[in-house]
Amino acid sequence: MTVYTTVGSPLGELLLVGEESADARGGTALASLSVPGQKGGVSAEDATGAGWRRDPSAFTWINGRLRDYFDGGQAGFAIDFAGGGTAFQQRVWAELDGLGYGTTVSYGEIAGRLGLSGAGVRAVGTAIGRNPLLVVRPCHRVIGADGALRGYAGGLERKKWLLGLEGARAL
Repeated sequence: MTVYTTVGSPLGELLLVGEESADARGGTALASLSVPGQKGGVSAEDATGAGWRRDPSAFTWINGRLRDYFDGGQAGFAIDFAGGGTAFQQRVWAELDGLGYGTTVSYGEIAGRLGLSGAGVRAVGTAIGRNPLLVVRPCHRVIGADGALRGYAGGLERKKWLLGLEGARAL
């Protein structure tokens, strides 16, 4: 069953969507984490219209991890994800999952890790832009080759804030 809830955060009200799973920590595997106004994000109206069940208790574990992160006390997330995405997107997202707290990497570096060059950088950027799990799958840690902030579905101000929270450097 698909469940959802909203939780307050320094980024605005987050919409959490997940799949109930006996195998997941806390009983829910996270499928989406959206911020207000996110490009391509899910809204509470979408959730209601889709017939998903609102269940704040299903996200107690996940919400605790988010609170710890926003309080500066947690460098990573022990959250189960519900999957999704194409095989290529999953490869790119796996690279994001491996990025350390407070570090940054360029789109080109990720493309290189995947054995891509040239147009592959753009494909990596597109896959990152379709990441449904903002914050917990740290696409905010990906910056331009020149160190400048580039694209973030949640908005560049939020990207800058998240990097500042982690003490990461970016122009």
